[in-house]
Amino acid sequence: MTDTTPQPTTAITDVSVFTGGRWLPGRDVLISGGHVTAIGVRGEVDLTGSSRIDGSGAHLIPGFVNTHTHLQQSLMRGIAEGDPLLEWLLQVGEESVAITPERAYTATVAASLEALRSGTTALVEHMWPHPSTEVHDAVLRGLRDTGIRAVLGRGVADRGDATRKWGFEPRLMQPLGDVLDHTDLLAKDAAGSAVTVGLAVPNPRSVTPDGMAAIREFATARDMTVSIHLLETTTDDAMCREHAGMGAVEYLATHDFLWERMIAVHCVELSAAGRRTLADRGVAVSYNPVSNMRLGSGIAAVPDMIADGVAVGLGVDGAASNDTQDMLESLRTGAYVQRAARRKADLFGFEEMLDIASGGANSALGLPARAGGVAVGDVADLTLIRFDRDFATLPVRDPGAAILTTGTSRIVDTVVVGGEVVIRDGRSTRVDEAGLIRTLAAL
Repeated sequence: MTDTTPQPTTAITDVSVFTGGRWLPGRDVLISGGHVTAIGVRGEVDLTGSSRIDGSGAHLIPGFVNTHTHLQQSLMRGIAEGDPLLEWLLQVGEESVAITPERAYTATVAASLEALRSGTTALVEHMWPHPSTEVHDAVLRGLRDTGIRAVLGRGVADRGDATRKWGFEPRLMQPLGDVLDHTDLLAKDAAGSAVTVGLAVPNPRSVTPDGMAAIREFATARDMTVSIHLLETTTDDAMCREHAGMGAVEYLATHDFLWERMIAVHCVELSAAGRRTLADRGVAVSYNPVSNMRLGSGIAAVPDMIADGVAVGLGVDGAASNDTQDMLESLRTGAYVQRAARRKADLFGFEEMLDIASGGANSALGLPARAGGVAVGDVADLTLIRFDRDFATLPVRDPGAAILTTGTSRIVDTVVVGGEVVIRDGRSTRVDEAGLIRTLAAL
């Protein structure tokens, strides 16, 4: 995810920064060449020639990495409310077939901007397969226009389901060779931006053994991320046993379709043996607590995954099953639901959730490792929090606890991606928000 656009030198002054696992007040943070180049006591860092962001009274944290979403679903909010996954998929499939490039672009801009305004600086867009190359091109354009960092997962599958028994929409299929050729074109178009291109597999049953071999060879040769929905419910195991005589993880492992650049999404029904397999193969997991609750899918055993050595990142999922792109909401919900499930009030505090949300699955996404907060040398993907933007967060006893327990997008003041300020005073520096509202209201 290398953005080659030159960025100005910027300084965030007199800010309280979370670094090395603790808050340090009164710091100046220098950003140059798209990276954090210095963190020092106020007045001790040479800020000559830099533009200034006044950080007094504010708190600086790493930007969030949303490890799973479907941006087009921002035009499907509230769809199939109350329906379980397979019935929900049928309705979403109908909407996905009908998507146009214009609607895809609008949805992408709206969802990406919503993500940015909640402190998200990077996301993984898991597109469904779609025969229209123009739809994929529109999503890429929308991502670039908002300035968010992204992995654009080009939808890919080579096993259809004419019966729609398993929810996947067969009208979205296209030949595998055509998909891979278009993926190369997308990657060429994305070059030099903050967007990289990967592949997105709907589920284990949607790929044949030959398809898995071709996809892995293609992705490995290009060092691409591959995202796959896995065991969101028991359906993946059931459908793999029906056509392959084995469970989903075993099916993927048997055909060598689990490796370090893969991120497995949901994993609610992942067994202990499955956790060990993912850990051994270096596969990361995307934890999507709000979506899993909305669809009644269950609670992923995240503490067990981490204990078994599985890398875990946080995701929001699409706006048709969340129904927002708010990572602060997922941060809080992701902690609370695990505490409830384990009856353990001190499980997943601010620092651990921040590490999960800002770098937990970075290895699979081709992003640098990140833990413990902001550090010199980091890519300058940063979120500046101002609690005084929302009286409901005040007074602040502990900044980390306040972010985790009361934080909403209202407290996000400034967002920096690769050194560029893309959100200032809670609003986009790139998108005409009033015009976007008019466009959305007219749909």
